[in-house]
Amino acid sequence: MQDEEDGLAFFVGPPLKLREHLRTAIVSVVSLTVLTGCLFPLLLFGLGWWLAPNQAAGSLITRNGMVVGSRLIGQQFTGPEYFHSRPSGAGSGYDGTASGGTNLGPSNQKLVDSVRKLAQDYRKFNGLPEGTIVPIDAVTSSGSGLDPHISPANAELQIMRVARVRGLGENAVRRLVAAHTEGPQLGFMGSPRVSVLELNLALDRAAAPR
Repeated sequence: MQDEEDGLAFFVGPPLKLREHLRTAIVSVVSLTVLTGCLFPLLLFGLGWWLAPNQAAGSLITRNGMVVGSRLIGQQFTGPEYFHSRPSGAGSGYDGTASGGTNLGPSNQKLVDSVRKLAQDYRKFNGLPEGTIVPIDAVTSSGSGLDPHISPANAELQIMRVARVRGLGENAVRRLVAAHTEGPQLGFMGSPRVSVLELNLALDRAAAPR
C-alpha cells in the first residue's frame, strides 16, 4: 500500500509476525555461536600449532622421554640439592587452576609476619648470616603464583648450599646459573631471571646429589 504525506511517497507493509522475529533471533544466535565460539577458536588453535607448536603444547620439558614440567609454570622444590622456586599463592602451590596471589597489602600484618618468617627460614636453610638481605622474590609470591623463575640475586644466595650438597665447586654451579639466566624480554621488558626447573635439570646432569 502506497501512502503520501508532505509530498513524500512511502510504502507501508504489514507488521512482521512474531514467528519471523524469533527466526531472525535464533539464526543470529546460532550463527554467532558457531562463528565466535567454534570456528574462530579453532582457527587460532590451528595457527598456534602451526606457528608455535612448542608453546601451543604447553612449553613442556621432558627428561628420558617423560614430561617433568613446563617452562611456563613453576613447581615446588624442597630438597637442599635443588634451587628453590619463588613462593606460590596459587591454591596449594603452583596450581594452574587457582592462579593468583595472596592479595594482601603491604600494611597487612599477616603479610609482614609471613615475610619475616620466610626470610628467617631462607637464611637458616641456606646457611646465611643473620641480617643478610633477602631478595623480595624469595619471600613473596608473584601475582600469578605460577612464576617459574627466580631473580639472579636469589639464585646467588642458594649456590653455596647446592654446591655443598652436590659436591660441586661453587664456580661450577655459578656457571650453570649463568647459562640458565634469561635476559629481559625483547631486550628491554622486565629483568633478568633464572629458569629454576631447567637449572635443576642441568644440575642433575652435572652431578647427582650426595
